[in-house]
Amino acid sequence: MSVEDGGMPGLGHPRQARWTLMLLLSTAMYGAHAPLLALCHVDGRVPFRPSSAVLLTELTKLLLCAFSLLVGWQAWPQGAPPWRQAAPFAVSALLYGANNNLVIYLQRYMDPSTYQVLSNLKIGSTAVLYCLCLRHRLSVRQVLALLLLMAAGACCAAGGLQVPGNTVPSPSPAAAASPMPLHITPLGLLLLILYCLISGLSSVYTELLMKRQRLPLALQNLFLYTFGVLLNLGLHAGGGPGPGLLEGFSGWAALVVLSQALNGLLMSAVMKHGSSITRLFVVSCSLVVNAVLSAVLLRLQLTAAFFLATLLIGLAVRLYYGSR
Repeated sequence: MSVEDGGMPGLGHPRQARWTLMLLLSTAMYGAHAPLLALCHVDGRVPFRPSSAVLLTELTKLLLCAFSLLVGWQAWPQGAPPWRQAAPFAVSALLYGANNNLVIYLQRYMDPSTYQVLSNLKIGSTAVLYCLCLRHRLSVRQVLALLLLMAAGACCAAGGLQVPGNTVPSPSPAAAASPMPLHITPLGLLLLILYCLISGLSSVYTELLMKRQRLPLALQNLFLYTFGVLLNLGLHAGGGPGPGLLEGFSGWAALVVLSQALNGLLMSAVMKHGSSITRLFVVSCSLVVNAVLSAVLLRLQLTAAFFLATLLIGLAVRLYYGSR
């Protein structure tokens, strides 16, 4: 399995096992994000500012990277620190920041179900940009696998879960009582296309940057998350009046921040040593974890669409990474 395929060529069994464990942990953390957020709700609402959670997550990642360099877990490059190589990471931070904000604005122009289904188009945009920017050609099997992955995401989003006693999938009993009708505006469609393009570009650009620079991953992350903290600090300060930075935080909220920070570090390792395509598979496989945790913790019901999506994901993994 090659690096472009998301594998680690030439690794012995112990290192391959650690790579597999890292991907499984990342999948679990991605899948646990939404259920953990639901457990943070007070009277049906998140009691803290979303910008606070994003800022604290970026800050946690920055501190973990700095700690890794200070204690010598990753070697500091010899000679003067190459700070001039930090500038390109500002572009990554801007792309990720724009992407995160677009997710919020998209909700104004379409219902959540439509967004969940159509947002799977970012799998296709990421694959196209991956081939163009990294000059890697996908086989017919791999293209088919990515199409199956898109279908699985749409299938799971369209009806993988439902509230007990209701035929219309809904994230909460309150929403089930008066479900939002399916809709999308022309502006919403344009923003969705922009979101998918920026999502793919941010992933591919960061991968290309990390692989071209001969710097330790912790230092590259230090550059990236420094810009991320500065950007999100500005967004938080410019967000107008609201709860304080730590106001409304609970143990569940702290777990959300910590898990997302650790997952961000794991994903940076995937971008450095694997590929953007591997990241797509991790995110898609996390849908299964998300659905199972939602069924256990939030008492939602799994539907036939969930099992179909799980089957499609399994087939996609087999097609893309199986022997040719």
